[in-house]
Amino acid sequence: MKRRDKSEFDPPEGAPQSEDAFARGAGSAADEFEAEETADTNSTISPPFADLERRLSDQEDKYLRLAAEYDNYRKRTARERAELTSRAQAELVKQLVDALDDLARFAHVDPAAVDAATIVQGVDMVEKKFLKTLSAAGLEIIDPVNQTFDPTLHEAVATEPALSPEDDHVVARVFQVGYVFSGQLLRPARVVVKQWNG
Repeated sequence: MKRRDKSEFDPPEGAPQSEDAFARGAGSAADEFEAEETADTNSTISPPFADLERRLSDQEDKYLRLAAEYDNYRKRTARERAELTSRAQAELVKQLVDALDDLARFAHVDPAAVDAATIVQGVDMVEKKFLKTLSAAGLEIIDPVNQTFDPTLHEAVATEPALSPEDDHVVARVFQVGYVFSGQLLRPARVVVKQWNG
């Protein structure tokens, strides 16, 4: 039998040398094919994604701008509200200063040189001046004598018998007047209410 030369069984030059080498070679070829296919796919899908990313970025930018504008608006309105409140209070105090000066004059008189009637008259004038100023600012006095008891404006501190059914739940006396300022109840009037027991 003729002996074959080993070179007859050797693979051609550049061919894989073993099954593992062949598998590796085949694998790398498959990888190259997949990479080319993915590149082709990405080239066809990428423009819509780029457009979506651009639109998302635009929306995010608009949202951030809107949030910043709202924050600035909130701070500005809070500052303006505080300034408006401060100006309104200053205006009210300015109107009360004259009445306060009058009160100071009567508080520092010499009791030996001025009679009691003059002091009472002066204090009454100061009270009227205060009430006139506060009324112009929106203050209302609740003094409900002989009016029907209203639990939203009055606080009953006592009752007394009514002489007739018509007087049931009518205010007999006011212990302390109440105040409403610009429609808001500051203090209810504390009253005695008539009650018919029949």
